[in-house]
Amino acid sequence: MQIYKMTRVPELIICSFIVISLLVIHFFSDLLRASLGGFYAHDVTLSQLVEAQSSEYAWLLKLLVNCFGYSCVFVPGYLIYKYVQRTNYLERGQKSFLHTAINMCITGNSSYDTADPNHVTLLTDKERPNVSVAPKRTSSQEAFQLLWCFGGLMVSYLTWGVLQEKIMTQNYQNFAGESSKFKDSQFLVFSNRFLAFIVALAYLQWSPSATRHRAPLYKYSYASFSNIMSAWFQYEALKFVSFPTQVLAKSCKIIPVMLMGKIMSKTKYENYEYVTALLISLGMIFFMGGSSDSGKASGVTTLTGIFLLSMYMVFDSFTANWQGSLFKSYGMTSLQMMCGVNLFSSIFTGASLSMQGGFMDSLAFATEHPKFVFDMIILSICSAVGQLFIYHTIDVFGPVVFTIIMTLRQAAAIMLSCFIYQHSISILGIFGVLIVFVAIFLRVYCNQRLRLARKRAEANKPKMAV
Repeated sequence: MQIYKMTRVPELIICSFIVISLLVIHFFSDLLRASLGGFYAHDVTLSQLVEAQSSEYAWLLKLLVNCFGYSCVFVPGYLIYKYVQRTNYLERGQKSFLHTAINMCITGNSSYDTADPNHVTLLTDKERPNVSVAPKRTSSQEAFQLLWCFGGLMVSYLTWGVLQEKIMTQNYQNFAGESSKFKDSQFLVFSNRFLAFIVALAYLQWSPSATRHRAPLYKYSYASFSNIMSAWFQYEALKFVSFPTQVLAKSCKIIPVMLMGKIMSKTKYENYEYVTALLISLGMIFFMGGSSDSGKASGVTTLTGIFLLSMYMVFDSFTANWQGSLFKSYGMTSLQMMCGVNLFSSIFTGASLSMQGGFMDSLAFATEHPKFVFDMIILSICSAVGQLFIYHTIDVFGPVVFTIIMTLRQAAAIMLSCFIYQHSISILGIFGVLIVFVAIFLRVYCNQRLRLARKRAEANKPKMAV
């Protein structure tokens, strides 16, 4: 009996870390409520107090409060990680549910062997059950597959773009005929990521991968945090700039991706990559100078929108580079990555919304505005289905075809947004759009030519005698 109690001590300590951390965070959230004037209004949530701030820089307060909510996950997670390392809990602990969960999060090894957690284990052909080589497709089947991928990406992401702009910029009427806007970007991020996690998990359950998952789950948290931050900045930017501006800014994210690649991975780039990056930047400057919205004309809001878009691109480029390093280190599949990242994104945003009271506010808005519920559900479905089409297209046709389709989708999204929401773009702005898309196609073309040249050079190399 005494031994049983001793083996439960580490688990009690781990649970105490979680409880104490949450109590401390709750205490500081009450202090924040008091500082915002909600000390005597107990029925007002922290989210409502933040939304009540009418300053041009209210988004900055929202950002700080959101990050404070994410600490509900980061702080206990960090304490548990340090405790496990210092006490060797995984080697000495009782084989319980908590032990298994921590083991998968920290080492990625769900079994209780001593295998290297950084080792990628791929099943051999003999170990793969009922795996057969797919027959070569005919030209008509290839054309149908391409049309299917093109249509799926176009429909899902064009619908997603239109609904994203509608939810963040348009008014919704309640049952009494009163109009109001939905303001909580984080709730949209949560709904999108949670549904994407469910879709990825269900897909993995129905079609198990030949690649055994060995990555520590906590590795996904970095990409997940940067992913939800980029999504939040993207939604918030729509309050300050038009959707066409945001879409074109996404085309420019190759620039921060290159910078992150230089900083994180010491990646070397070809001359044409620098030239096309410069052309994309020039086209974006022309577009920003040649487009205007009467509702977003002030210098402060324009600079705020540009800053928010810049932060979106920085976090999004970090996500891409971090995911790339995980693919190289652990060899997981794209769907495993989708499942892991969206799992932590749901945890982060769910914890932050619970701390702020954002769940109740958003659900209250949803019950009063049924059209918002419909738009939000379709938005989340399009986001999740679009991710599946991304992975399927890259798997079947490769990244070049995918890039061309998504570039055409961006051009269509700009035209569709201008048609539906009456955005005005001058001749200079249209010229900027053309420069951006020409630069993207030039980049794809040069990249393909370089790959073919390298393949020819490899094929023409003289074979060494054995």
